[in-house]
Amino acid sequence: MPRAVYILALGIFAMVTSEFVVAGLMPQMAVGLDATIPQIGYLITAFAAAMALGGPFLSVALMKIRPKAALLGLFGIFLVGNLLAATAAGYGVMLVARIITGVASQAFFGIALSLCAQLTRPEVRGRAIAVVMNGLMLGTLLGMPLSTLVGESLGWRAAFWAISALAVVAALATVAGIPGISGAAEEGNFRQELGAFRRPKLWLVLLTSTLIIGATFSAFSYFNPILTELSGFSTGTVPLLLVAYGAATVIGNTVVGRLADRYTTTVLLVGLVLNAGFLTGFALLAHVSVAAVVFMLGIGLVGVTMNPAMITRVQRTANARPLVNTVHSSFITFGVMIGSWAGGTAIDQFGLRAPLWLGVALALIGILTLLPDLLRRRAAADTRAGQPADQRSAATV
Repeated sequence: MPRAVYILALGIFAMVTSEFVVAGLMPQMAVGLDATIPQIGYLITAFAAAMALGGPFLSVALMKIRPKAALLGLFGIFLVGNLLAATAAGYGVMLVARIITGVASQAFFGIALSLCAQLTRPEVRGRAIAVVMNGLMLGTLLGMPLSTLVGESLGWRAAFWAISALAVVAALATVAGIPGISGAAEEGNFRQELGAFRRPKLWLVLLTSTLIIGATFSAFSYFNPILTELSGFSTGTVPLLLVAYGAATVIGNTVVGRLADRYTTTVLLVGLVLNAGFLTGFALLAHVSVAAVVFMLGIGLVGVTMNPAMITRVQRTANARPLVNTVHSSFITFGVMIGSWAGGTAIDQFGLRAPLWLGVALALIGILTLLPDLLRRRAAADTRAGQPADQRSAATV
């Protein structure tokens, strides 16, 4: 595996750590910025909105620049955003900082995956992309808890300084270890790629992904205050619980990755049903510390870990070209936005259990979006069952 692939994973690790740091330091940031918990939650929404809406445009703007230079430019933009966050005197400055880092992160993600494909042979490309994606999983497993620990020990601003230092390390590694190859922008296929979006089924498939992520992030965005104020855990314990949550996502991602190709829709259905159950249990028993941890880990196992199945379903419905994958990524990010924003609004109206109930509702709606696929599969199975045995054998070849 080329060394550059691991360097790309390090860059994504830094970006993802910055994305999630707010979720781990909500109480401290609320005090430091003279804001409410829901307002701090909206910083997650702003980051996600910047990713979904601004990231693709920045990626297009950088298409004619060599990938290595584009990555270094994005590190520069990302650092500006993080330094603004570390020195923010008020909520408005912090909001601007989150928008800047969100736009840079989404563009970095897309260019890194494209460059990964250029750097590796076709027969090992899937493994290479999996390595780069490990930056995302490790950002959840290690980056967020470690930044939370730093923030709780040295102040929330220290967490943003630490992420800035990590980004500098990743940028220096990019200078030393990423080859200066030319871009691989495809020309003449834009209209063809746009044609995939004329299929109504694709929009329903994209909506499923939004709802899966929205259900998870409505809870995840507010784990810290829920665990401390409802479940009774100390702020020092929360980073350890988040490490356990991150480990659950790694395990779930591995299992889903093995099953996604053969049982795509079934995996998504089971994941949504289980997630709705775990969210319900968490909402009902958040005041019981042991139960709260069990249900939180369950959400980790079946929440964001649906990504391999979601991606497989989208690519089978449309194609695996860059535009479809980029738009799918934006729909996933919309799920983060909906979960964090609506969860904060629900807290204002109904209290800290409300985001968990919101997650249940989004998961149930997600199940409904799978019904057309399930009905088509049932009809196809009935048709095959009515065929003579020799025709069924021929149909499965």
